[in-house]
Amino acid sequence: MQPDLFDNSSAVQPQILPLPDADVTYYPGWLSADEASRIKQQLEGELEWHQDTIKIYGKLVKIPRLQAWHGDPDAQYSYSGLSMTPAPWTNTLRDLRRQLTAHCQASFNSVLANWYRNGQDSMGMHADDEPELGSEPVIASLTLGHARPFVFMHKRSKRKSKVMLEHGSLLVMKGTTQQCYQHGIAKTARKIDDRINLTYRYIYASEQPNNA
Repeated sequence: MQPDLFDNSSAVQPQILPLPDADVTYYPGWLSADEASRIKQQLEGELEWHQDTIKIYGKLVKIPRLQAWHGDPDAQYSYSGLSMTPAPWTNTLRDLRRQLTAHCQASFNSVLANWYRNGQDSMGMHADDEPELGSEPVIASLTLGHARPFVFMHKRSKRKSKVMLEHGSLLVMKGTTQQCYQHGIAKTARKIDDRINLTYRYIYASEQPNNA
């Protein structure tokens, strides 16, 4: 059984997750429930949602969720054989970037949006450790919609832990987190509502150094 990193049912203050070899902070209620719901509704209609195909063990499969990639023109991103060219910033995504830049004291030139339509939509265990992200990327992950358990697994020990990402919450991963951990969202047989997740990041152009 995966241990909960903490019981956030009554948490109101930022929480530093007790993960060895990582730097992860969880901010419950970073957006109010009403503001998070308003933004979610806007994003449903204004982003360029699509279901991509990626290569897993040499086979092409459709990813189990919808996604959209937005950002600066040179923020090209590749993973699992999929190359993504960013669509332009929307006003909503740009406003959130401004707030997150000030909050995290970090630069972001792109955002990956994932729309989990139901419990069967998921994200496999992975690390955001592609070279164009740099060696110690800052990843700001905003949750809008139904809460889902977010699982961490240490790459060496294989120890798993989880945190429930609530509506309007912000999870910030930085330092050596991506070097030492994988993370993901598992499927569930329960009937649940949908969730949109935004992960803001900085993509280095090919000629730029691969460190933050």
